[in-house]
Amino acid sequence: MNRRQFIAKGMVVSILPLISPADLLADHGKIKPLKLSKEEWRKRLTEEQFRILREEETEYPYSSPLNNEKREGVYHCAGCNLPLFESTAKYDSGTGWPSFFQSIPNHLETKTDFRIIYPRTEYHCARCGGHQGHVFDDGPKPTGQRWCNNGFALKFQPKETG
Repeated sequence: MNRRQFIAKGMVVSILPLISPADLLADHGKIKPLKLSKEEWRKRLTEEQFRILREEETEYPYSSPLNNEKREGVYHCAGCNLPLFESTAKYDSGTGWPSFFQSIPNHLETKTDFRIIYPRTEYHCARCGGHQGHVFDDGPKPTGQRWCNNGFALKFQPKETG
């Protein structure tokens, strides 16, 4: 990878400020947490992003333009720009939300969610704690997982061509 490609991969395709790879990692390769006040999050995010990422709401199915995104690239957290999913892991689950059969290792954290009575596995960005979606065991091979993500909780960065 040449210098130009390295710099291009570090660019943020959003209203977020640039975040260097060193800023993402704490000691021993662990992801450094990003803690902001509720007011700071409101300034950084759209109302829809705030509602999903910070208040753990869910967007309406088929409401995100990322459902139809087919290009090669990487899906990042809309809150802090941490890479979460490679486009090669995306598939059409028919649910109305962007779905992936695997995530980038150690970039998501899970917890059990009982909001609709029965337990589900909810996942959040490992850096900013932003709510992304739920993971289910009804996905395709090779993992059998369906990481069902809110599209407004993601930013897509296409692969640089040329």
